[in-house]
Parts: sequence; structure tokens; C-alpha cells
Amino acid sequence: MQRSPTPRRDFLRLAALASGSALVPRLASASDAWPSKAIRFVVPFAPGGSSEIVARASAFELSKLLGQSVFVDNKPGAAGNVAMQEVARAEDQHTLILGHIGTLAVNPFIFDKLPYDPNKDFRAISLLAKVPSLYLVRPDLPVKNLKELIAFAKKNPGKLNYGSAGNGSAGHLAMEYLKMASETFMLHVPYRGTGPQLTDLLAGRLDAASVGAPAVMQFIKTGKLRCIATGTPQRLPQLPDVPTVAEQGYPGFEMTQWYGLMAPASLPQAAADKLATAAAAAMRQPSTTEKLAADSAIGVGGTPAEFARFIAAEQQRWKVVVARAKIKPD
Repeated sequence: MQRSPTPRRDFLRLAALASGSALVPRLASASDAWPSKAIRFVVPFAPGGSSEIVARASAFELSKLLGQSVFVDNKPGAAGNVAMQEVARAEDQHTLILGHIGTLAVNPFIFDKLPYDPNKDFRAISLLAKVPSLYLVRPDLPVKNLKELIAFAKKNPGKLNYGSAGNGSAGHLAMEYLKMASETFMLHVPYRGTGPQLTDLLAGRLDAASVGAPAVMQFIKTGKLRCIATGTPQRLPQLPDVPTVAEQGYPGFEMTQWYGLMAPASLPQAAADKLATAAAAAMRQPSTTEKLAADSAIGVGGTPAEFARFIAAEQQRWKVVVARAKIKPD
């Protein structure tokens, strides 16, 4: 018996299946091909702060997991806006940036117009780490704890100053948050990064500051700086004798910095998924957790969806603080 011809629709269906199966290896190859060269990991602040410590710890593991070099490139300026603008427009698919409480949750509310949109121009990849904010004073300031600092500030109005890594930086927010809670005044002196700020704090040209733990732990242990309070809900194991702000008369007070991995929105989904998996794994590596724990930083390594929700919640939180403190850019 002669077989009837294959119907046209069956022929088209078979052709489509054949075509689709032929594309699968190509798509897989395209995904596996990223990254195809070294990755530039931009840090939007000057060297020497918590941001660089977190970036270098994660970059080291990402290099191994992705099979390509991941190098840190510090690019400070305009409260992180310079670097954020550049990376938002990067089209080489191998430029990433360290997201931060300032650039993602604060700058949108202190600048009338940003050269980037934190929610539209970037992909949230992974929350990398949280860093406890420590409240510090120069060792020769006649105060031993937070209560004494506040009493000194109220007794000597206008005499004390504090430094930060710049207007809208985490340190600026932390000190303004404390000033608001304690109803005290200290003059703000903004710098271009944590490194320059620490130079003057160590030299005694600044009275106080709030800085992420990784950047200053060594100076606390050697007595070059005095830590009078931590912004964490509980005391830090590394500083068991230092009480929290909440313990010293301000229940519910909490202040931590955070850092996450961001990519330009133009990064293909397959590459973003691969990067997110690697970033989460990098923060779980023993070498990473040990390195961060040594400086009181806490590795996180969440999913893109979790990080996106976290950013949205932080934006709502700091919008209120910025408005109350009337924080404006330089």
C-alpha cells in the first residue's frame, strides 16, 4: 500500500522541532561563553574603606568560579554617581559594580536628578555582605562611651566635628541618624572616600566618625581609635566590651552598611543568572567568610529577587531619614 504524503502541518512541526533542537547547543554555548574576558569590578569609592574589602574578597572567589580574572577598579566621585553612570552605560558585558546603601538607597533622595536610575539601569545580582557600623572617636577625646560623647556635645555646642566618606555616604547617614536620635549637634566634614577620612581621624584632625568595621578594626585593636558603640542589634564577638547604641539609651537603634553586586541592565539574562549563582557561591566559601569575619563583616549571598526586594525596602527606609536630616549633595 502506498503511504499517504505527510500533511503540511506535520512537516512544519517536525521542521520546527528539528530547528529548535539544533539551536539548543548554540544557546548553551553562548551561555557558557560568558565571561569571555577579564571582568572589571568597579568600586564607586576611594580605596581603603569597607567597600574595597568586600569587593576584593568576593572578586577573588568569583575569579575562580567564573574562570576569568575579576579585577577591582576604584572610581570615586560625586557620592558614587560617576561610577554608577559609567557602568549603567557599559555595553561590553564584562563591567560590574559594587552596589551600596548610598548609591542605591540614598542618592535617589538627596539628588534632584541622578545620571542613572538605580532600579531601571541595573540588574540586582546578589547581596554580598552587611557591615556593622561602628561609632568612633579619636583616643584623646575625653569620652569613654556614647553617653559621654553626647553629654560632651551638648555641653560644648558646635565644638565637635565628625567626618564621613561624603554626603549621603553610610557614615554620614549613621551619624545623622545618631544626631537625630540623641538631639545633638556635630559639624559634618565630608571627604572623598573612607580612606582620606580615616587619615584625618587617625591624625586627630577629626573628633568622631561612623565607619564600617572592616576598615577600622585594626586601628581599634591597636588603640589608635576608640570605639564607643556599635550600630548592630547585638554586641560584636570581636568587640565584646563595646555596647551597642541601643544599650546606651536608644532602644531599637540599628545601623549597618551593605554591599551587593550589580550589573548593567543590558547584561543578558543567561549571563546574569550565571553570575548570580557564582556570587552566592563565592560568599559561602570558607575563605570569604573567614576573611570577612576577621573584620566583623557578614557574608550574605542571596538571590537576585531577594536583593531586589531588599533594595526596595531600604529605599523606603532611608527616604524618611534623608528628609528628616535634610541631607543634600555637595
